[in-house]
Amino acid sequence: MSLPKGLAEDVARNLVMVADLIDEDPEQAYAYSRIALRLASRVAAVREAAGFAAYATQKYSEALAEFRAARRMTGGVELWPVMADCERGMGRPERALAMAGEPEVQKLDKAGQVEMRLVAAGARRDMGQLEAAIVTLQSPELASSAVQPWTARLRYAYADALLAADREPEAREWFAKALEADKDGATDASDRLAELDGVEFVDAIDEDEIDDADGDQDGEPSGSVDVADEVDEADEADEDQPDDRG
Repeated sequence: MSLPKGLAEDVARNLVMVADLIDEDPEQAYAYSRIALRLASRVAAVREAAGFAAYATQKYSEALAEFRAARRMTGGVELWPVMADCERGMGRPERALAMAGEPEVQKLDKAGQVEMRLVAAGARRDMGQLEAAIVTLQSPELASSAVQPWTARLRYAYADALLAADREPEAREWFAKALEADKDGATDASDRLAELDGVEFVDAIDEDEIDDADGDQDGEPSGSVDVADEVDEADEADEDQPDDRG
């Protein structure tokens, strides 16, 4: 709203492309974010979008700078967990843990607090503190039977930490709980369960059959009929038939 109409439309189009591409083609989304940033660097939404695009391409230092700029403009705390995760990405898990103890965390909504807990647990694992990571994830949100948008990821992170600690039976239980809550396929809990159960997925088509099919396509298809031979046979048949044309 603070931009002239024409400029606002140009910026908006680029932001839409960032949102559309960030999951499937993060590099392209990043390119669009840079255009929007060049056009309107003083708009908080643009700085935030640029931050997420940089984050998606693992440019954590750049992402953190953009998130900090957006936070200065808005005064909000919503970006606090992802800012802490950028610190992890830059190899500074101790800073992420320090952020987990700051007053800003108390101002986050429930989803933000769960996200901060996930980041803190990840930082603990980065530092080799596996048992501490498991304890960090133990919370009322994890114990709750209600399914929330964050439930699958929280259960999955807990299962993964348990498995890393060689607590396989418990890990299997929590991967199953994660799968139960994961209606959108946000995690690969089903694959992890299959792996624990010793299930191996194989292609339904044998590789030798594929090679044979490729070989047939390079030469003459198996069981095919030469079209020229058919034409010759048809001509011979016509010659054998009596001529009924007057």
